[in-house]
Amino acid sequence: MSENLTRPKLRTPRAAAIAGIVFSLLLSASVVLISLANQSEAGTPFAKQALILGLNLVPLAGIAFLWFIGVVRDRIGQHEDRFFATVFLGSGLLFLAMLFVTAAIGGDLVVNSRPPSDPLTAFGRQITYAIMNVYAMKMAAVFMISTSTILLRTVVLSRWLAYIGYAFALVQLITLTHWEWVILLFPLWILTLSIEILLTSLRENRE
Repeated sequence: MSENLTRPKLRTPRAAAIAGIVFSLLLSASVVLISLANQSEAGTPFAKQALILGLNLVPLAGIAFLWFIGVVRDRIGQHEDRFFATVFLGSGLLFLAMLFVTAAIGGDLVVNSRPPSDPLTAFGRQITYAIMNVYAMKMAAVFMISTSTILLRTVVLSRWLAYIGYAFALVQLITLTHWEWVILLFPLWILTLSIEILLTSLRENRE
């Protein structure tokens, strides 16, 4: 009986690590593809295909991120603080919702093939940029702050991960320029966190 109760708990950290790695890679690839498409000449086959591929990666990244949130909460367990746990969950879900809204608007622009001179095209580009690079980025920063605080209080992982999370979050909060690559700090931190979770899990299993 005890063996059956122990095995699911041992799998949880690995599930979080895998979900976090998948999310980081998919979101990074999506951001890079969409940025390359926007920098290319509008209407070219490369720009359109890169944009379509980047937008199609967003739902998969969102599913992985949702799974990551769930298994991280399970990993923290009874040690989590209710206040920071609420901020952690709320900011994560808001980031995910804004990510999907951005992809939906961008997908509509691609499907309808509106010319660049169309006012709706310019409006759609401004809306997607504002949601993703302003509001979603700020929610990602709040997610990193709350997660880093939980990590410091529970001491389930190395403290340096929390300090890096605070630093990345501060950069995203104070960034007011049109530097779109700053959003990559979020998946980079999730990737680092996921790798640390995986390594910690492997060390625990050996012991």
